[in-house]
Amino acid sequence: MSLLNDAAGVESSRVLSRFRNDVYACLTRRADALFELADALLCEPGPVRSPVDLSLSPEYRRGHGALYSGLNHGRIDVEQLREVLAGQPLPRWPDRRIVLAVDVSPWLRSDAACSAERLFCHVYGRAKSTSQFIPGWPYSFVAVLEMGRTSWTAPLDMVRLGPADDATAVTAAQLRGVIERLIAAGQWRSGDPDVLIVTDAGYDITRLAYVLRDLPVELLGRIRSDRVLRLPAPPRRYDPKGGRPPKHGGEFALADPATWPEPAVTTVTDSTHYGKAEANAWDRLHPRLTHRAAWLDHEGELPIIEGTLIRLKVEHLPGDRDAPPVWLWSSKTGAAGADVDRCWQAFLRRFDLEHTYRFWKQTLGWTRPRLRAAQAADRWTWLLIIVHTQLRLGRRLTKDLRHPWERSVPPGQLTPARVRRGFRNLRPALAQPAGAPKPTRPGPGRPSGIPNRRPAPRYGVGKTVKRGRTLAALQQSGG
Repeated sequence: MSLLNDAAGVESSRVLSRFRNDVYACLTRRADALFELADALLCEPGPVRSPVDLSLSPEYRRGHGALYSGLNHGRIDVEQLREVLAGQPLPRWPDRRIVLAVDVSPWLRSDAACSAERLFCHVYGRAKSTSQFIPGWPYSFVAVLEMGRTSWTAPLDMVRLGPADDATAVTAAQLRGVIERLIAAGQWRSGDPDVLIVTDAGYDITRLAYVLRDLPVELLGRIRSDRVLRLPAPPRRYDPKGGRPPKHGGEFALADPATWPEPAVTTVTDSTHYGKAEANAWDRLHPRLTHRAAWLDHEGELPIIEGTLIRLKVEHLPGDRDAPPVWLWSSKTGAAGADVDRCWQAFLRRFDLEHTYRFWKQTLGWTRPRLRAAQAADRWTWLLIIVHTQLRLGRRLTKDLRHPWERSVPPGQLTPARVRRGFRNLRPALAQPAGAPKPTRPGPGRPSGIPNRRPAPRYGVGKTVKRGRTLAALQQSGG
């Protein structure tokens, strides 16, 4: 049941068919098996419990051996696929601004001792204020956010963090690549508003702002409530005693209201879910940097990275009457009231990524395969991004195939799971670049009764690469 009669539906169908052809060109080995596996994911009526079940789908015309062969031995031109994703229609905010969110989601593999490159992933327990560290593969995603109440995002990039990777350096390189591809695809032109990048706590937001300062971006991130920032330095005055003028102003302790000066901007907004939302903003606040962590190898004097500090206090949270304040830091200085409201509203939209993760894990079965190689897990993850992009491009082409106990939803407001229900009826009208399977016979395999005499190697978990330079070594050398 499709909506291909009007001009908008015909154009959406052309865009989706063009995307499918471009994706097929990015599959350089086992292309037919990987492409039909993505189609089976798109058309499966229910949640994916095991990838081998997808080989029984009518959209997958091959056997289960070809399915795992495609995941284990296939090849995807990732750089070409990233360019294809950046060239698709993207959601924008009312001022035509692109808002990106970067976040990490783990693929937990606690029982995969024979899988390499696992790290200890931080996950939250079921009880409040509890957390655990479980071995797995952490994946960093960059996605475009929409405005308003929605569960849709537009994933553009994925990077798996390895044992030797510095999370901040990898994130900075990932964001730089995304921005450069958006500019090359014509998604951002000179005169357009800066791209807003939203992060949660855990990212070195000031370091990212410094590394990406040459790009048309604005960084926004949540910071811990126990941080201490510095006010701008006071105007330089003549001192008869001489001495160097101060670089930093007084301390601004987020946990101590006595250190707060009068805010430069104050806005009050009535929201539907949070009641009255009050935002206070202070201009030109910056952290006092030292030669530690990411700044250990910085040559010369450390920079002063100024931005806007925002304190958001809402009346209540859904299910929680006592809502603690949220502290945000933006790399933009001189923010007006409209800029402050846009910042905290964009930060709240960052949690739409959680809907995407839940849809991938509970419906598409992202973490269901028991793949041994991390490279095979990367291919499976890219297939999920391809599937999610097709659902987003086809969200206005399918009717609502709702269950009797579900509410009716207009075609343009369907969730990803409900768009997926009708994709099987939409697929025949789209491009089908995958070729038919060729008849063949399975290989002999290992003879029956002969055990495997080549046990798989086992790998440790966690950071296995030591930093080349340490703070103690730097101090001993007089650096």
